[in-house]
Amino acid sequence: MTITAEAPRGGVVEYIDGVSYVLLLRCKEIERFEDKHRGVFDLWDGFFGNGKKPTSTEVHDLLALALVGGGKTDAEADKIVLAGGAENLFHHYQVAQATLGVAFMPDLGDSKTASIKKKRSPRQSSATLMSDS
Repeated sequence: MTITAEAPRGGVVEYIDGVSYVLLLRCKEIERFEDKHRGVFDLWDGFFGNGKKPTSTEVHDLLALALVGGGKTDAEADKIVLAGGAENLFHHYQVAQATLGVAFMPDLGDSKTASIKKKRSPRQSSATLMSDS
């Protein structure tokens, strides 16, 4: 029998150093991040837009806070993140990006949402509308 972790809505399960963890950014953790670094929407622009890219400290702190949101203590979360070392920074960046993305768009990858989008009819182009008149 295998036991797999399941993330609550808005959370993810990711592997850090070969161990699976639940990562969840709740309001409390987001506020802690903003108190220490910058606004979360500025961070969002850095991950997904043309904003200033997150620093390694911001990536590590976001991961640690997401681990706290997933049930770890502050000390456990810091130990897990720091044990990864600099060689895992790119993977940590990807996990932090996914964690932030899912926190604000939890239903984006949901199959139920995808099936609703498929049922909608495509919009007519303006050229099609003009030719009908």
